[in-house]
Amino acid sequence: MTNISASVVASALVLLSTIAPAAAEGDAVLGQKAFQRCSACHSTTDQKKAGPGLGGVVGRAAGSVEGARYSAAMKASGLVWDEATLDRFLAAPRDVVPKTTMTLSVPKPEDRRNIIAYLKSLSQ
Repeated sequence: MTNISASVVASALVLLSTIAPAAAEGDAVLGQKAFQRCSACHSTTDQKKAGPGLGGVVGRAAGSVEGARYSAAMKASGLVWDEATLDRFLAAPRDVVPKTTMTLSVPKPEDRRNIIAYLKSLSQ
């Protein structure tokens, strides 16, 4: 009976290891829905609104969209928008870039993962 239990546990661990990375990646379809709260200030193209367009944001230097209005803090931040930086920034913008003009945060980790997956899909 010990062998059966061990094999069941091993199978469950293998299954979980294949599911966990997908969950960590986020869902772009759900991210598109979650992004609606961002769309008042950001487009998903290069169109500028109150904030810069976010098409191609993943991998881009913060404060670098020509013609967009940025705080001096954002321009001087030296950040590059990768998944980890976007996650931290979306969770607490002013903790990452003090004096940023972005005031909206995304408190739920799953919403942040999904929004980031959606933003990544815009670059593909």
